[in-house]
Amino acid sequence: MLCHDDSWVAAYSGKWQVKATMVGSKGLVKRDEFVRILIQCLYSLGYEKSAGCLESESGISYKSAEFKLLESSIIGADWEGCIDSLYGIKNMTDEQRDTALFLVSQQCLLECLGRGDDSLALSLLRKQISKLQVGREKVHKLAFSLFSLGELGLDKVHDDCDVFQELRRNLVNELEKLLPPPITVPDRRLEHLVERVVGSQIDSCIYHNSLDPVSIYKDHSCGRDQIPTETIQILSDHKNEVWFVQFSNNGDYLASSSSDCTAIIWKIQEDGKLVLKHRLSSHQNPVSFVIWSPDDTMVLTCGNSEVLRLWDVETGTCKHTFGDNSFLVSSCAWFPDSKRLVCGSSDPKKGICMWDCEGNEIKAWRGTRMPKVLDIAVTPNGEYLITIFSDKDIRILNVATNAERVISEEHPITSLSVSGDSKHLIVNLNSQEIHMWDVEGLWEKPLRYKGHRQHKYVIRSCFGGVNSTFIASGSENSQVYIWNRSGSDPIEVLSGHSMTVNCVSWNPRRHQMLASASDDQTIRIWGPNPSQKMHLKGLI
Repeated sequence: MLCHDDSWVAAYSGKWQVKATMVGSKGLVKRDEFVRILIQCLYSLGYEKSAGCLESESGISYKSAEFKLLESSIIGADWEGCIDSLYGIKNMTDEQRDTALFLVSQQCLLECLGRGDDSLALSLLRKQISKLQVGREKVHKLAFSLFSLGELGLDKVHDDCDVFQELRRNLVNELEKLLPPPITVPDRRLEHLVERVVGSQIDSCIYHNSLDPVSIYKDHSCGRDQIPTETIQILSDHKNEVWFVQFSNNGDYLASSSSDCTAIIWKIQEDGKLVLKHRLSSHQNPVSFVIWSPDDTMVLTCGNSEVLRLWDVETGTCKHTFGDNSFLVSSCAWFPDSKRLVCGSSDPKKGICMWDCEGNEIKAWRGTRMPKVLDIAVTPNGEYLITIFSDKDIRILNVATNAERVISEEHPITSLSVSGDSKHLIVNLNSQEIHMWDVEGLWEKPLRYKGHRQHKYVIRSCFGGVNSTFIASGSENSQVYIWNRSGSDPIEVLSGHSMTVNCVSWNPRRHQMLASASDDQTIRIWGPNPSQKMHLKGLI
């Protein structure tokens, strides 16, 4: 019976030992690897004594036996031993091994040059280094060093051992980054793992909308209080339908335009409330849109089937009028320098014009094949001019190279918006969908967002929030819809307007402020639910 028990223990001891080498509730992490990464982290943070103590207590060394041998050979200038060590390391790709051999051979050559042994250096270059698959450019640069020690900082080295030791230490650091695990631990491995987890939690958090650092004491999750969900102010100064709203780039102003033939510039006060700054009243027809210059000193307004006007934001005066009654502007956009603007016409014969702020034509795109322009945008980095042509086509033109790409949608497009990082664009379709495309053309299909209502009218959407994480849109059912870009269904539907919501704008600096313009003649300013914030404060 005793013998049987001993056998039973022995039979299961191996299993127990396997369990003992793992850490974590799920048994997925190897203990020695975990400890080794902890030691590396302590060293990288400057806690060398603590790292040494952990190595001593755990019996686990941060540096593998193979790397210690390689390091010893390098510091001792045993170059043949270095090469033997590199050939003895398994799981290295040919590219990694050749690169490592090149670095070691380069160090050997440099020391030969530094000591004046040019013949040995030349022999090394011809017989060993030239055979390595590391690229001709590196080999040629090294060959050039035979005739120019000054280029390498070795013209005054000669037998200076301190300089050689420093170069060898640098070589050890380079190899530590190059060699594969488990020979070495990837640089700052623990920080990288933690950042990936935090990044993944942020990406999966549909309400995340903050630039504040995320605590790693607990799993990250945001609530609805991070995005605008409640009306905090209603602006009723327009006397007819409000068609367009846009926040300034610095987030301090809002501009709106209306079928009452006026545009208004609003100032955002320190308490977040908006007050009327200027009413722009020179148009004879309804004002279809208003666009801020990138430096926020000017705005452009476009009357429906009318001219384009340039206004000074500070004084509220009209600085210039572009075009005439024969040039019907359908849309316009600024280039990043705030000195050039581009306008599209609904008349195919007029095409697209680029003007300076004095009204001088810089460039034009015209021709018999030029279709009518419905909407236009310039990416914030100024690299691409994006236009909506003939209802269903998106043309993306590289301004520098004139290379262009056309995306054809199946349904008519009513509006266009570009993300703040210049990487993505969204278009509203009358099929009651919003499509997001990448500007550079890497995607074969768009991301689709649905839930809002759009069939008859021009509805405008926008990017918003930190890193343009969200998309917001108006709707023909009098509501505002908000999506997280990661999902096709809305995460919030905001009620308050009584008629069609034509346009929305998300403040680019105050990430929790949203504006919406409606046919009910009002502009609503949306912010976080104050009761939710008070509730959260009470829990803390």
